Formats: sequence, structure tokens, C-alpha cells
Amino acid sequence: MPGSSTRLSGRQKPQDRGIRESQSAESSGETKFLVDAMLGSLARKLRAFGFDATYYRAGEDAGLLRLALREGRIILTADRSLAARAGARGIKTILLIGDSDRGRLSSLARGARAKGVSLVRGEPLCSLCGGELRIVKREEISAEVLTSVLVRHRLFFRCERCGKLYWRGSHWKRLMSLAKRLEKS
Repeated sequence: MPGSSTRLSGRQKPQDRGIRESQSAESSGETKFLVDAMLGSLARKLRAFGFDATYYRAGEDAGLLRLALREGRIILTADRSLAARAGARGIKTILLIGDSDRGRLSSLARGARAKGVSLVRGEPLCSLCGGELRIVKREEISAEVLTSVLVRHRLFFRCERCGKLYWRGSHWKRLMSLAKRLEKS
């Protein structure tokens, strides 16, 4: 499970962080979210927690509604008007309240419980693009990270889609503390 990250090397570029192809969540029973443009930080955290979270960062609300219907995704939004339109079309939507990811995660947990939505997550995904992470050997990445990081950490992950590197650093501990909001609230 990843945590802190390092810069990408010159040849590794993040994929477009807009709409991404649906992964295997349908067959695995994992909860699939469609996160609206106001909640990009939350989308990245949900991916790190292991949720299939598509970030809809550009486009009209009508396109977001069509995508949610087509892919069977639960819309996460802080936009009351969008939530009302989605609800009128029978699309599962959780209206998030809060000014921080901490508050929004608590709101997500309460909203999911109120709507009977099980929060089922899989393995952590790349926070940038939602790609699957694979373990990489320290030797493979020694030129890409600081020596001090190599000395302190043993387990490293690389996104199979965009190439971003991760490891379980202090950032990971903070993320896991946030993840508990989904279980406690």
C-alpha cells in the first residue's frame, strides 16, 4: 500500500486525469464513484484508499449524469443542484458536506449509510490516474528516488499506467488516518 511519492522521471508523464476507463470493479463488487470537478483532492484520496473513483474534471453536468448511468457509478458532489437532478433521474448520489477532505469523508460515510451503500474497496490505486500498482524492486528505482528514501523504505510501488512511484511514508500514515473516517462516521 503506497504512501508518499516522488517526482516522475522525464519520460514518465501522468495520464489525463479526466474520465478514465472503468476497471474491474464491476466484477469484483467494489464501490464505484464518479467524483465531480469540485472534489479532485477527494478523488485522489479515494483511489489511494482502494476505491474506483473517476474524476470528472471537465464537461457539462449532463455528461456526468450519462457517465454515471452508463458505468453504474455513485456520484459524489457538493453541488446541491446536481444532486437533485441526479436523484430525479434515479442515479445514486451522495451530497457531500464539508470544507475539507476530512469533513467530506465523514459526510460520505454518513451518506452511504443513509442510502444503504456499502463502501467496498479494493487494493490501493494510483492517486493520479487510478491505475493498478505493482511492487517494484529497490534496484529498479534507485536512480529515481533520494538515497535517504531508499535507506528508510523497503517496499515501493509503481503505477502500471502512468509510472508514478509510491512508498509507505509519513503521508501514508496520514492517509490511513483519514480512511478511518469512512469506517467511524
